[in-house]
Amino acid sequence: MHISCTEAPPRAPNAHVAGELHAGLAAPQAWIAPKFLYDALGSKLFEAICELPEYYPTRVEAAIFARHGAEIARAAGSGATLVDLGAGNCAKAAALFPLLAPAQYVAVDISAEFLCDALARLRQRFPRIAMEGLGMDFSSRFELPPQVRAARRLFFYPGSSIGNFTPDEAQGLLRRLRAQCGSDGGLLIGIDLAKDKAVLDAAYDDALGVTAAFNLNVLRHVNRLLDADFDIRAWRHHGFYHAAQGRVEMHLEAVRRQEVRWNGGGRVFEAGDRIHTENSYKYQQADAIALLERSGFEATQVWTDPQRWFAVIHAQANG
Repeated sequence: MHISCTEAPPRAPNAHVAGELHAGLAAPQAWIAPKFLYDALGSKLFEAICELPEYYPTRVEAAIFARHGAEIARAAGSGATLVDLGAGNCAKAAALFPLLAPAQYVAVDISAEFLCDALARLRQRFPRIAMEGLGMDFSSRFELPPQVRAARRLFFYPGSSIGNFTPDEAQGLLRRLRAQCGSDGGLLIGIDLAKDKAVLDAAYDDALGVTAAFNLNVLRHVNRLLDADFDIRAWRHHGFYHAAQGRVEMHLEAVRRQEVRWNGGGRVFEAGDRIHTENSYKYQQADAIALLERSGFEATQVWTDPQRWFAVIHAQANG
């Protein structure tokens, strides 16, 4: 089947993107939204992170699907419109194709170029599945275009990416998904569970430095988007679990005093100043189920690994 990669909004910098980046960089505590980590290079670096021994989420989630795939397929059903949020290289969804047998596969990712390359490869493997690629930012607003089948939409949101949002933001996103589900839709979501700090610290600050490269690359992306002049060599990565907040945080820390200019603004960063680039909230299982219920879903089944490090949840849209 023909694969179209519809990019919305366009990849070229626009006023909204520039305004969001400027607001974050100029804030008293500077920040960059984690979605900007995923340009083409950032997406490839994240693929590498998923291969690291310290980064357990991908490995543990894959083991849950391997062990419980038949049960998950029975709960979710076959022939759905499978909407893959933050699809990346599409590998996680593709592994479920034999079980879920989707009538249509819709891959959604902010990195449109990377997504289209992945879909082109996927077409060769599964020529009978209708596919659509949507290059878009779904973090603040989300509406599927007409070419996406309305029948039995199953949103697939693996990897615990929901943890990148605060609980209130996560509820807002999930409610937007619920609004797109119709009366017969559902959600298949991966959620990282709370665990030992040492495990979490290692997962987000690996010995090889791949996560550091991934985090630092966001400055290259900002340089392109804002015509900025960040010197990547003047920054270093910090990733750690903040127990009081119940989340892993990623920051970039200035190693020396520097003045950074960008189109429409600038700022002096002193040595030790930080830019907050990502949160990853870790949930208790009961709290994750409560979040889904507040958002208009009913958690029908939960699967975890033996250590209870990670949960895969199928939730049906409430009538």
